[in-house]
Amino acid sequence: MKSKYILPLIMIVAAIFIISSATKDVSTYGNFDTASSTGDRLKIVGTLAKDKPMKYDAENTPNEFAFYLKDEKGEVKQVVLQKPKPQDFERSEQIVLTGKMKGETFVADEILMKCPSKYKNEEIAIKKES
Repeated sequence: MKSKYILPLIMIVAAIFIISSATKDVSTYGNFDTASSTGDRLKIVGTLAKDKPMKYDAENTPNEFAFYLKDEKGEVKQVVLQKPKPQDFERSEQIVLTGKMKGETFVADEILMKCPSKYKNEEIAIKKES
């Protein structure tokens, strides 16, 4: 094989690898029922079940945070996040988790939180003045 063909061939293989790895990250949205039945990796949107306990031990298991989430259908399940506890976690209004079910527990490796707006109280005050 000639050396002038090797570089383009390597670039094509690298492009295929990048595109295939990017498509693996695309997950579908669901709830705990669909996560249990399919066993696939998916995203679950919900809110923190504040009446249930949270467990985080920063010294012994810093990359494991356990809590309970209520999905959009109202089902509450335990979640184990394979990351440290996020800052201001208790203040989050909505949580999006990416992971899969293992038994009765949802094991997540990614989290996105929608936190309350710092302008929310100002918006309410402005509406009352109008």
